[in-house]
Amino acid sequence: FSENADGKYISPFHDIPLFAGSKEDKEIPAKRPKTTGSEVLFNMIVEVPRWTNAKMEIATEEPLNPIKHDVKKGKLRYVANLFPHKGYIWNYGALPQTWEDPSHTDKVTGCCGDNDPIDVCEIGSKIRSSGEIVQVKVLGVLGLVDEGETDWKIIAISADDPEAQKIHGKYFYIDDLKKHKPGYLEATLDWFQLYKIPDGKPENHFAFDGEFKDKDFAVEIIKSTHEHWKALLHKKVDGGTIKCTNVLVSGSPFCCSDEDARSIVQSAPAFMNGDSVSPEVDSWYFFPK
Repeated sequence: FSENADGKYISPFHDIPLFAGSKEDKEIPAKRPKTTGSEVLFNMIVEVPRWTNAKMEIATEEPLNPIKHDVKKGKLRYVANLFPHKGYIWNYGALPQTWEDPSHTDKVTGCCGDNDPIDVCEIGSKIRSSGEIVQVKVLGVLGLVDEGETDWKIIAISADDPEAQKIHGKYFYIDDLKKHKPGYLEATLDWFQLYKIPDGKPENHFAFDGEFKDKDFAVEIIKSTHEHWKALLHKKVDGGTIKCTNVLVSGSPFCCSDEDARSIVQSAPAFMNGDSVSPEVDSWYFFPK
């Protein structure tokens, strides 16, 4: 489960703002997005640290959406090692306050959303911790079609990464990325195309024949999924089994009290391991119970 700096339990899916706020702006959502130069930064929730195999995910169908090891048919899920890679080849996670609506047909892919927050591949040099909140600079996006569902993959880099300042083209960050991290995009495309084959599934397919689209295109996709999330949290669309319980979203009919949030956490089954996580973040922390 996630706690904020005030020690209150929150939903990482709904309560952490999409836009990274400046340090002096503590309102939720922040009125003044944090920027680096001319770039607006986004908050990314890390689910899977780089080089690891366990499929950790925000539990969208549980109250307060803890980060859990995904289970399918009674078994914990792992991704296979795809030669020459080990596990996930980026810090993998999601953007909070976004939702790929399964009832909405994407005009680009022609497929409905996958019912999850939009995914992020963070390519910085540091290995992050599960549950850590990282402020990222968006570089581009890959349009994955996963078993008939739209599953956009945002390519981003931590704003404090030494490489971040080298990727500064006015529009075409993807070109800069190819220059400073040669082979990374090709490996990313390969990974997403093949990673389900060891499970007996077919190759994945892509919009635009696997072409990475630029930063502006990616930001428009993010804004669109943010609007779908707003509709979800204000009961304008049917979220099905998605749990919208939150503590901080003003005007949402799903907003609960701090006491209710604490009761949800206290009544949840204890984790089997007692490992603690102490990520280095500005305002947000993740504490397994």
